[in-house]
Amino acid sequence: MHVTLFLATYELLVILILVAIGAAHSQTGKWEWKFEDKPINIYYEEHEQDTSENVKNVLMIPTISDVSTVEEWRVVAKDIVGRKGELGYRATIVDWPGLGYSDRPSLNYNADVMEDFLVQLVNSPNSPVANADDELVIVGGGHAATIAVRAAGKGLIRPSAVAAVAPTWAGPLPIVFGRGSDMETRYGLLRGTLRAPAIGWMMYNVLVSNEKSIQSQYKSHVYANPENVTPDIIESRYELTKRKGARYVPAAFLTGLLDPVQSREEFLQLFAKLDGDVPVLIVSTLNAPKRSKAEMEALKGAKGVTKFVEVPGALLPQEEYPLAVAEELHRFLQESFAARR
Repeated sequence: MHVTLFLATYELLVILILVAIGAAHSQTGKWEWKFEDKPINIYYEEHEQDTSENVKNVLMIPTISDVSTVEEWRVVAKDIVGRKGELGYRATIVDWPGLGYSDRPSLNYNADVMEDFLVQLVNSPNSPVANADDELVIVGGGHAATIAVRAAGKGLIRPSAVAAVAPTWAGPLPIVFGRGSDMETRYGLLRGTLRAPAIGWMMYNVLVSNEKSIQSQYKSHVYANPENVTPDIIESRYELTKRKGARYVPAAFLTGLLDPVQSREEFLQLFAKLDGDVPVLIVSTLNAPKRSKAEMEALKGAKGVTKFVEVPGALLPQEEYPLAVAEELHRFLQESFAARR
């Protein structure tokens, strides 16, 4: 038996055991985000132990992508809150506006809009993470992690710790073709086309909303092991691309409009701003695409990075190898909160 197959079987067994013993209970809900006086329903999930004292709150935000979803963090959340120990954890997973199971209005999405959402989510008295007692840990993947770090560096949010899993800052097209003025013009044209009423759906179906395209992305760079890309995963992600308004955020993400910074230097500066103030964990991956891997590696030993670890996976290790990610996150949480006692 291949080692990867054994690991996958072992992880599935552990997940089934967790579900069987009822280690935690879960519930879903909708939170209303106000943007430009417009109410937007945001989907979230809460996972919590049934009998926990000294509970610490963890906010998990999905990687921003064409098929972003709370599902990528679900196993990690269940694993962490199901562990027994002196500290207990409540994990809240929230879908971004325009993605997952949240509303998908036709906004002019960019990194500032997404940052505004995160800031309101963390600071609003009626949000699902409102009662965090100033000890909210933010865990994010990809662009989500970088947007959280940027907001924290500005003082707009004050997390007690941040875990950045496979952090990225450049969208798919800019990371491949760069940001020259000619390319920015082309990105703008593509973005406008994708947002257009009729031709936009046609283009979106060609580029994103088809099972072959999703499968190709997952096998080439989202997952490290193509054998882990199951038909169920592809079907689930394909269904997300068929939701009303599904093309608006991908139009911005693909063309770099959701990029929180424009260069590696700016990327490193974001983390440096948190030095000595907020503990930061970087979870890099063994098989990330070359360009993304280089950005993750640049954070190794960088100012503001408290701890740097590496796990199996590519751009979505929390979904492909959830128990490996959960183990590193749990260790970091224990270390972070122990330092406050």
